[in-house]
Amino acid sequence: MLLGRLASTALCWRLSLRHPRRLSEPAAPDLRAFIAGNTEPVREHLTPEVSLRLLTPRCRFWSQPAHLWPFSDPYWAIYWPGGQALSRYLLDNPAVTRSKRVLDVGSGCGASAIAASMSGASHVLANDIDPIAAVSIGMNCELNKIPPLRVAIESLIGEMEEKWDVILLGDMFYDEELAASLHNWLTEYKKFHGSEILVGDPGRSQFTNYAAQHCLQKVIEYELPETTRQENYGLTSSSVWRFLS
Repeated sequence: MLLGRLASTALCWRLSLRHPRRLSEPAAPDLRAFIAGNTEPVREHLTPEVSLRLLTPRCRFWSQPAHLWPFSDPYWAIYWPGGQALSRYLLDNPAVTRSKRVLDVGSGCGASAIAASMSGASHVLANDIDPIAAVSIGMNCELNKIPPLRVAIESLIGEMEEKWDVILLGDMFYDEELAASLHNWLTEYKKFHGSEILVGDPGRSQFTNYAAQHCLQKVIEYELPETTRQENYGLTSSSVWRFLS
């Protein structure tokens, strides 16, 4: 089952740090048609003011064997709970990103990047190594009637040169090695640029066991809607954390 594989495996960013993926994909119009035909617009989540094309029980691939899915695993088709918390926080607190330059790392469906844009960010870059996610993010921008966002499909973890006022990371601390890489990068980046860095996570064990918990300050916690709880094996809440220097 495709959903089970998505929920039980890592998001593939660790390998991308050494080997960024360059997939041979269909032309964009065909890909758009595939996404439109195998997802549906959804608002039943923490941010109902944002409509997103997602994989749902009504979609044909939801319960089909995972090997039938013709592309790389569609993490962009799930609205993960850390991203839901981040997006809710940005929409409720628009001053966090208003007139700011915002980088959304591991953007997936693009919800947090879209929330930043809707909250008045001056510039938003969505970053996801899956080229299909880039197409999905563009379609979700259209769905919410906002201008298309820039999307970078190379890994930006470790990138120090460009200054971002706010960096967003939803559901990225799922692996010890990746958590260590993120910690090293974010620590140096915050020292150099002084940026606001916000992390969204529902309390997965890899995050709660993160060795540098002292570098995190909880900002807010949200109760997850029932549909999200069911899709994430009973996780009941998700929080936003501030990364400290």
